[in-house]
Amino acid sequence: MPNQTIILCPGQGAQAVAMGRAWAAASPAAKAVFDEADSLLTATLGAPLSELCFEGPADTLNRTDVSQPAIYTASVASYRGLIQELGHDFPLVATAGLSLGEYTALHLAGAFSFADGLKLVALRGKAMQEAAETVPSSMVALIGADEDKANALCDAARENDILVAANFNAPGQVVISGSVAACDRAEKLAPDHGLRATRLAVAGAFHSPIMQPAAERLAEALAKAPIGTARCTVMSNVTGAAHGPDPDLIRKRLVEQLTSPVRWAANCEYLAAKHTDADWHELAPGKSLAGMMRRIDKGVKVTTHDEPELPNT
Repeated sequence: MPNQTIILCPGQGAQAVAMGRAWAAASPAAKAVFDEADSLLTATLGAPLSELCFEGPADTLNRTDVSQPAIYTASVASYRGLIQELGHDFPLVATAGLSLGEYTALHLAGAFSFADGLKLVALRGKAMQEAAETVPSSMVALIGADEDKANALCDAARENDILVAANFNAPGQVVISGSVAACDRAEKLAPDHGLRATRLAVAGAFHSPIMQPAAERLAEALAKAPIGTARCTVMSNVTGAAHGPDPDLIRKRLVEQLTSPVRWAANCEYLAAKHTDADWHELAPGKSLAGMMRRIDKGVKVTTHDEPELPNT
């Protein structure tokens, strides 16, 4: 095994009914994660989180206030299952997570406990859901865009509404975020800018100023949350570079993340340049980050762990 491992942690949009079920069935360590989540969130969610992950229904699982703690839990469960399978922890050199996944990355690096992270993620998802319901808003994926092209389209379509670049996922893949009216205009104008636009099925305009009420609620919770020193590099979506050791600065960046663009491509480029011999792994659920990495750096191979590997027969 290489002496350096990088773990990638998925964000919202990776959720799917049955996620984590195979891990919980195969690994007592993974099941214990779901059991802990159930004990903490069943009263809040009105049903065990494990049941929502394993059985759905999809429209409930897709709610921001459910999908965020669900993805966080499924990711940590798959990590614990992998460790149990290996018989030892990974030699982590870095962790990185897409939006919500940044909390998973911080937990894996030891910055806070699973339970403390789950409470933050549950509050974050609820606050974002409520902020989205307050202002009609949406997000649009742009194919063929870079940062300059995305900003130019936002400038052309914004008028008096909110419209900003929200996710720099990979070369040629940028997501913009804002009011429904501005997103409508952006879709119509995109071909004039040489771009293909696709409306995303999301609750609202994440990573935009529309999330400011959620950011303020999250700031209050983070101020009270214990955050310690990470045992490895953890990437910041806001800066595109690594978090420093200062817990207060980590808190600040997590608050800023709700209203700032996610610089995922920069996160991955930073790690690929710095750790040329690392072994890369993507946690459950899904395989979306491995797909993005193929566009960011084809030389990096990411092993996915959406489900545990079947034993040799």
